Amino acid sequence: MQDAQTAIDAARASGADVYAADEFRASQEALQHAQEAVGQRDYRLALNHALDSRERAQDAANAAKAARDAARAAADRALTDARTALLTAHTHLASVEAHANAKTLATVKETFATAQDRLQEAGTAFAREDYVTSTAAVTSAMEEISSVNGTLDALSPPASRRRR
Repeated sequence: MQDAQTAIDAARASGADVYAADEFRASQEALQHAQEAVGQRDYRLALNHALDSRERAQDAANAAKAARDAARAAADRALTDARTALLTAHTHLASVEAHANAKTLATVKETFATAQDRLQEAGTAFAREDYVTSTAAVTSAMEEISSVNGTLDALSPPASRRRR
């Protein structure tokens, strides 16, 4: 049972409680069943549950590593895409700034600043290896950037037609 608890602790440390929650929970339940079997003095059943718990915890740790690596890659990609989108929006903002309504422009700049803040949060979470929070912050930033782009598109003058 101690080996099972050690495996559960190692799985938790590897992020299994976040990235392989079902298998991790199953390992905890199996250990609980082992403890109940000890209480009933059914040591053979307790051993079976303890072995099952240890195996499930090890599986959860392995699954968590793979899921964490995938989450890291996805968060990194999303962060890069969002930063590119923010730069594009900034360029677009500069192109309409001269002829835009001051009130509308102030709203756009505020939304733009919010998007920058969200990206900063995403980068900080990524640096902490909190890929779930990072991805959520990137999603929020992309919503803000999308809002900025929609407003900027409406402010952009229509393309002029050349007459012959």
